[in-house]
Amino acid sequence: MTSPSPKRLPLIDVLRGFAIVQMIAFHFVYSLSQFGYVQVAVNRDPPWAAWRIAIVAQFLLLVGVSLVLRAEFKPAWRDFWRRWREVAAAAAVVSFGSWLVFGPRWIQFGILHFIAVASILARLLLPLGLWNLALAALALAVGVSYADPRFDAAPANWLGFTTELPSTEDYVPLFPWLGIVLLGAGLGTAWQRRGLPLAPPLRAVNAAPPRVLRWLGTWPLTVYLSHEPILAGLIWSFGRVFG
Repeated sequence: MTSPSPKRLPLIDVLRGFAIVQMIAFHFVYSLSQFGYVQVAVNRDPPWAAWRIAIVAQFLLLVGVSLVLRAEFKPAWRDFWRRWREVAAAAAVVSFGSWLVFGPRWIQFGILHFIAVASILARLLLPLGLWNLALAALALAVGVSYADPRFDAAPANWLGFTTELPSTEDYVPLFPWLGIVLLGAGLGTAWQRRGLPLAPPLRAVNAAPPRVLRWLGTWPLTVYLSHEPILAGLIWSFGRVFG
């Protein structure tokens, strides 16, 4: 990945880093359950499932905001496609790796696949400005209210209008999650038009961001691809030494 741009807003990286910390903690518990150390169904138990939704929402809201901010100082589609290729390649790696590890539960349309598709759609819609808030509301409403069994099977299930969840290790369908990205784009536009003001506490964080959170938020794709193999390796090694 390329080095961070000097025009990055530290606060956005810190917020993204905070979401990453939550993701790592969530996946740590998930890995513990996979190795049998805890009996927790993190993808089904209501508190854990709600936390997952909150983590994904944080990431995708920041995707929308970041698209607005980056398009301001790097409007060329060439820059967009360069970064998009990184996400698409990472999504392909995740699909292949999950197929090797999980077999029939391999990841067909997880969060990286979603970001690759939603980023193109949101980037095309950026010129609509604040109208993206209305589109966000529409996407969310349709995504949570409409379902049809014809969308249950692949490849149609990536749209999200399913009556039952597919059997996969990660699933982030286009609807309703596109609404969160568009919400971020609309809010980012409103924030940008006001000159990117920050409340005093956030101004302090932006001026002196926590280094760990900023680093995590600057390299999210690298962290995403590496953290689960590291967690699994550490837990496996612990079991071998102390089990």
